[in-house]
Amino acid sequence: MNSLRGKKVHFIGIGGSGMSGLARIALSDGISVTGSDAKDSSVLAALRVLGAEVFSTHEASHVRDADVVIYSTAISASNPELSHAVERSIPILTRAQALALLMQGSKSIAVAGTHGKTTTSSMMTVALQACGADPSFAIGGTLTASGSNAHRGTGSIFVAEADESDGSFVEYKPLAAIVTNIEHDHVDFFQTPEAVTEIFDRFAHTISPEGFLIYCADDEGAKRLGESVISCRPVSYGETEGSDLHIDQIVLNPMSSSARAMWKGRTIGTLELQVPGHHNLLNAAACLAMGLSLDLPANQLLTGLHNFHGAGRRFELKATEHGIRIIDDYGHHPTEITVTLVAAKRYAGDGKVIVIFQPHRFSRTQAFLNEFATSLDLADDVTLLEIYAASEKPIPGISSALIAERMTKGHYIPNFALAAERVIELAKPGDVILTLGAGDVNSLAPIIAEGLQRRFA
Repeated sequence: MNSLRGKKVHFIGIGGSGMSGLARIALSDGISVTGSDAKDSSVLAALRVLGAEVFSTHEASHVRDADVVIYSTAISASNPELSHAVERSIPILTRAQALALLMQGSKSIAVAGTHGKTTTSSMMTVALQACGADPSFAIGGTLTASGSNAHRGTGSIFVAEADESDGSFVEYKPLAAIVTNIEHDHVDFFQTPEAVTEIFDRFAHTISPEGFLIYCADDEGAKRLGESVISCRPVSYGETEGSDLHIDQIVLNPMSSSARAMWKGRTIGTLELQVPGHHNLLNAAACLAMGLSLDLPANQLLTGLHNFHGAGRRFELKATEHGIRIIDDYGHHPTEITVTLVAAKRYAGDGKVIVIFQPHRFSRTQAFLNEFATSLDLADDVTLLEIYAASEKPIPGISSALIAERMTKGHYIPNFALAAERVIELAKPGDVILTLGAGDVNSLAPIIAEGLQRRFA
């Protein structure tokens, strides 16, 4: 990327979590940045403050003076800016290719897995910062401690969230990687579980031979990958006996958790987190295993993990009104929903867990109708919004109503205002309201908070 200093790089889809992070790093590297998105947002406003020229429409004229164009794979081939770049033979990079360039020359750590990537990447970053490393990072969500999703650090380490959704993470070629779990998802791209397994196999073979793969021994998919890899050193973590980083003596509290941590049979301390859930102990164990494999001090890694306060949209407390807590979470796969609701019920105590869920993508909804119904029924009450399409075209006959029909506690109310009104009237002091999904359901959190204020005024 050094060759791009003083040149103009245009980002198509710059408002996305991944693309905006790359733009931030490019700006800090002295690269002239322009970009476009389908609508204006706080993300675009923040990039303008940093010096980017950003547009809230897609027009061919935006790329007229660009030296390089970077685009998100969510962008259609018919996008006028992408089409214009192709016609004018402007060099074009995918987001993954651009991120791979940004990581060149660093000790790169790629954090992959079907679930937990953003939280684990964020934990890894905070743990490294506690060791004085000042890593660069590009994460698919906002790191609560810094309020940013990307940063060009002064240290030699670069932490990157490796998104498997379109298979492009095989571009990264990291020094080391974490794989939290492997499960069938992104069914618009991977039609079978075997296709997901195959892309993770390919990803593992891109890790440097001098590096290592940190994998979860508690997850069947990750375990199979870790036990089969021969191109780099495998390092296991989890509750499974014999794991290189083994955790036990687990304590789960409403908003915290802890476990004893042992590294290759020797106790190194207590892993204490200020975030809830068994899954987060595993995420932290992955980071601890990575840090120790990098020869970083255990006590500083443990301190950093203890000081981790979460990532945006990951069981994030948005407001408390008259004893009713409003939590927002990005969970959008049945497995993620299950672990989130287990944590939410522990957090709610004697109160009820009231959910507004927005499914993400028609293809995922169609593939996991029964699984969504089973996981969501862990809550005390669920209001289902209509499916958030993302970049997909609707699939005839597929609707959130099909999930509700399979549930005992599901209520299909596609109208946002009516859904918010319903939970505002339903909630009582001590309850937890959870806005859940990867779309724009999080926009309801402040509306619900205001509604509760009016109700109890």
